[in-house]
Amino acid sequence: MTLWKKIMICLLLVVAVPALADGTPTKIVVHARAKDAKFIGTSMGGALVRIRDADSGRILAEGLTRGSTGNTEKIMQQPHMRYGSISEGAAEFSTTLNISEPVFLTVEVLAPHSKRQAQVLAQTQTWLVPGKPIDGDGLIVEIPGMVVDVLAPQTHSVAATGDSPFEIRANVVMMCGCPLTAGGLWDGDKLEVAAIIKKDGRPLKTVPLKMQEQANTFVGTLPSAAPGVYQLLVYAYDPRSKNTGVDQTTFIVR
Repeated sequence: MTLWKKIMICLLLVVAVPALADGTPTKIVVHARAKDAKFIGTSMGGALVRIRDADSGRILAEGLTRGSTGNTEKIMQQPHMRYGSISEGAAEFSTTLNISEPVFLTVEVLAPHSKRQAQVLAQTQTWLVPGKPIDGDGLIVEIPGMVVDVLAPQTHSVAATGDSPFEIRANVVMMCGCPLTAGGLWDGDKLEVAAIIKKDGRPLKTVPLKMQEQANTFVGTLPSAAPGVYQLLVYAYDPRSKNTGVDQTTFIVR
């Protein structure tokens, strides 16, 4: 082994040792909760949690939340009592850090992991004191937004001009995957969902999308379109919670 390789190995060991150094094992639990909804877990690919030393930026632990979205009644319908738990059985990321003195942490949460176009990065900071776990509900980091997927028209699809209308169809769910239904707990009829359409880079019109019988599905129509390149942005907005979500695509008319 060359001297240079030995030096590099020593440097790597110096970097790695602090996280594994002798100290007191101290647990920290992180949950990602969708705004106005439940916890983000395995069904949405989890939430990526990254715990850093706030001073150095060094990553001390990272991983995905795993588990269910939690108890609907406890989270969404029952009054929340002080010191009461709402995360029992819900998805979490848990780790134990060996620390010999209090450390100031930055906790980053990127979610949902399986829907890149809808991902939101949220973060918070906290002190972790040796032997004083942050467990139970731990840190609950709120993830705002909704997952919007434009289903039609398909990306970069080519259509012929004509008199028949173009269907605009979108799928919308909460960030935890909780479904939208007409009159349901997450009431799709109460959302404002619309498509903002541009033609050749210029604003054309806004088309409202209406909730369908099929859960999470919103549909509208664009009358026959002249030849050109169209940009289509679909947004969902809840006027009660002020929660929003967006997806966009393009299509061509010849």
